[in-house]
Amino acid sequence: MKRKIYLVVIFILLGQLLVAQNIIPIPTIRANSIVVNIKDGDIFKKSGWYINPTINPDIYTSSSKNKKVTFYTDIDSISVNINQDTKFDFIILLNDSLKAYTQIKYAPSFLETLKGAKEFNLLDNREIPEFTYQDKDNPNLMALRKGFNLDAVAGTGNEVSKILNVLHWIHRVVPHDGNSENPQIKNAMSLLTVCKKDNRGLNCRGLATVLNECYLSLGIKSRIITCFPKDPNDTECHVINMVYSNDMKKWLWIDPTNDAFVMNEKGELLSIEEVRERLITDKPLILNPDANWNFKSSTIKEYYLYNYMAKNLYRFESPINSEYDFETTQEGKEMTYLQLLPIDYPKQKPDKTENTNDHSGTTIISYKTNNPEIFWKAPR
Repeated sequence: MKRKIYLVVIFILLGQLLVAQNIIPIPTIRANSIVVNIKDGDIFKKSGWYINPTINPDIYTSSSKNKKVTFYTDIDSISVNINQDTKFDFIILLNDSLKAYTQIKYAPSFLETLKGAKEFNLLDNREIPEFTYQDKDNPNLMALRKGFNLDAVAGTGNEVSKILNVLHWIHRVVPHDGNSENPQIKNAMSLLTVCKKDNRGLNCRGLATVLNECYLSLGIKSRIITCFPKDPNDTECHVINMVYSNDMKKWLWIDPTNDAFVMNEKGELLSIEEVRERLITDKPLILNPDANWNFKSSTIKEYYLYNYMAKNLYRFESPINSEYDFETTQEGKEMTYLQLLPIDYPKQKPDKTENTNDHSGTTIISYKTNNPEIFWKAPR
């Protein structure tokens, strides 16, 4: 009987030993500083990572497929070759005491994600209200035009030069401030006055709102466009303007945050739709060389178009009514928007939503379409 018990114990111990031999220990590197440099493919990111032992695991994503990612602590390093299945776990031992469980994994680039969103549905004929553009004879627009001498700002050149002159003027008089909320009264006259009085700036939506109303006051059709990423939980988007040129018979990409417009290889100005299509099909894009952020740093094409805007050109939203003071909330007011969604976006329904804010009393109505011809329709 004892012999059988001994044999059972031996078999159990042998089994445990075999299991233990198949366990691969997690690689560990050491660090005395929380700051880590990263070489991700061909890009070196100085201070690109901060060790955080409270997150398990703390995940670094890379889109550098078939290239190497290396973490450099102040005393050690570790590398991994990236492919689409990469999920590499390791430990950073901070000050020989704190374990920071870390993971490097592959994620598609924003441009790859955008290329997967090229399909729309031209047959989508859901009922959508017509876009409208307020006439320049509206009293508020007339007051704006006169109050800021916008005829002089636009100049006496051709239509495109006027569009660009107004863009450059807004960029000069109101800085971009992405960390602050815009004032409660959201029309160009009020926003320009408050910014001058308080020596403050506006976020991208505020800048696009001011620029939109300035164009309308000059009889130039314009809309504000919110450019969204695919991830519905990613709240970081960008707002620019689409401005219609009668001379060119097309919309133009106009971005007041970066004083930016985009051209093809012939120097012809492009629309938002055209820029998106050219990113997807790898066609040349030229950013105006004087594009900049607050005259403090140049806006670099490789980051602005192929990274930041590639992320934010997945889906779009625009007000149905382009008019003065559109987004100032008040009791009983309705604001109507249209969303343009590629067919691979997971949240396609409902076709229409309607929600009233309990605090402001303003009702937000939102329609959806997969048809770009409806969304980018030229004004009448």
